Amino acid sequence: MIKAYQLYTGADGHSHVQQGYVTEHFLTEAVSITFKESPPHSSFDWHNAPVEQYVITLSGTLQFETRTGESFILKPGEVLIALDTTGTAHQWKLIDDAPWRRAYVVLKDNSAFNFVADEQKPSPRTISV
Repeated sequence: MIKAYQLYTGADGHSHVQQGYVTEHFLTEAVSITFKESPPHSSFDWHNAPVEQYVITLSGTLQFETRTGESFILKPGEVLIALDTTGTAHQWKLIDDAPWRRAYVVLKDNSAFNFVADEQKPSPRTISV
């Protein structure tokens, strides 16, 4: 299992996070993939995801936070599923000396995202195992 975090907009209009994992052998059609690098010690203030997407971390360790105070650490090899295209947003900062190298994978509209939550609470379009 590959550790994953899902950022989504709840019914209350706030960005929230769920911890879980992505499963093997789940095929999803992608629309695009892009790569980006941010230098060590970078940060990005409050923002929403521009589109619903997987963000696969290749290097760098980051701390993410929502406006409601939920936070998590994203490490290399882990997956962020960014679904909070509306709502109160999230922010991130690099907390190690490595650049953040990542791949953004945008999926087709209304596709199920490969994500299984560690604890079940309401969230958008995820699979069940």
